Amino acid sequence: MIIDTTEIQDIHFFFRLESLKEVYGILWIFVPIFILVLGITISVLAIVWLEREISAGIQQRIGPEYAGPFGVLQALADGTKLLFKENIIPSRGDIRLFSIGPSISFISIIISYSVIPFGYNFVLSDLDIGAFLWIAISSIAPIGLLMSGYGSNNKYSFLGGLRAAAQSISYEIPLTLCVLSISLLSNSLSTVDIVDAQSKYGFWGWNLWRQPMGFIVFLISSLAECERLPFDLPEAEEELVAGYQTEYAGIKFGLFYVASYLNLFISSLFVTVLYLGGWNISIPYIFEFFEIKKTYGVFVTTIGIFITLVKTYFFLFVSITTRWTLFRLRIDQLLNLGWKFLLPISLGNLLLTTSFQLFSL
Repeated sequence: MIIDTTEIQDIHFFFRLESLKEVYGILWIFVPIFILVLGITISVLAIVWLEREISAGIQQRIGPEYAGPFGVLQALADGTKLLFKENIIPSRGDIRLFSIGPSISFISIIISYSVIPFGYNFVLSDLDIGAFLWIAISSIAPIGLLMSGYGSNNKYSFLGGLRAAAQSISYEIPLTLCVLSISLLSNSLSTVDIVDAQSKYGFWGWNLWRQPMGFIVFLISSLAECERLPFDLPEAEEELVAGYQTEYAGIKFGLFYVASYLNLFISSLFVTVLYLGGWNISIPYIFEFFEIKKTYGVFVTTIGIFITLVKTYFFLFVSITTRWTLFRLRIDQLLNLGWKFLLPISLGNLLLTTSFQLFSL
C-alpha cells in the first residue's frame, strides 16, 4: 500500500492542529484565574489608596498626592520598594517556620476568592459548600501567623502569634453560626444559591432584614478576623512593637501587608453575598433600570459585578472609618466580647432560625 506525500502532510497537519487545541484548552483554563488575580490586585491597590485618603480626611491632613494623579500610585511604589528590600532572617530563629508562615497566610486567603460570585454566572468555582469552604480555609491563616511568631525567636512576635490564634478561634465560632443560619434560610451552602434565594423576594428578601442580629454579629466577627481596629491586638504597636511581623522585612513583610487587605476585601464581599443580595439591586421605585432580563448576557454580568463592588466598597468604607474612629480593646475585653456576648447571641439566632424553618414546613 503506497501512501501519497500529500496524505502524509495532511496527517502531520492534523496532529499538529490537535496538539494546538490541547495547548489552547490548557491555557484557557488559566484565563479566569488570571482575570481574578488581576482584579484582586487592582482592588487591593485601590483599598490601600482609599484607606490613606479616608484616614487623611478624618484626621484633617493631606494624604498621598505625589505618586501619580491624586496619589493613586503610592501603594504600587510602596510595593515595589518592599520587593527590592533585603530579606532579613533572625540568626537564632527557625528559618523554615519563619519563611513558610507568610506564604501560608497569603495563600489560604487568596484561595477563598474562588467561591465568590462577583456577578451572574461570574464565579470561578460554584461549590455546594462554598460558604463553609471560606471559613475552613481562612482558619488556616492564623496557623501561619503562629508559625511566624514562633519562628522569629522574639517574645513580642510569639505573643502576637498567640494572640492571633486565640482571637481567630474566639470569633470563628460566632462567624460560622451566622453562616449556618443563612444556609438554613437558603437551604444551601453554595454562595450562588444564597444570592439566588435572596433575589426571589426582591429588596425585602435580603438576609439583612431577615437576620439583623446575625448581620451585626457577622460584621463584628469579620472585623475581628481581619485584625482591624478595635481588634488589632495581635499587632498592637504600643505593646508588641509590631506583633508577629516584628522581625520581617522586604517581600515577606509585603505578603503580610497584602494578606491583611485581601482578608478585609473578602470579608466585605461575603457581607455583600450573604446579607445584601450579591449582584441584585431590587430597590423599589429607584433602580428599575437594573431589573434587566438575563438574556442580555455580558451586559448583565458587567452590571452585576459593578453592583457587587459598590456594596463591597461601602462596607470597606465602614471598616476603614471604624479603624480611625474607635480605640483599641484590651485582650480580656476582646475575648469576653467573643465568648460571653457574640457566641450566645449567634447561638440563639441559630436556634430561632431553626425553629422558624421547622414551624414553616
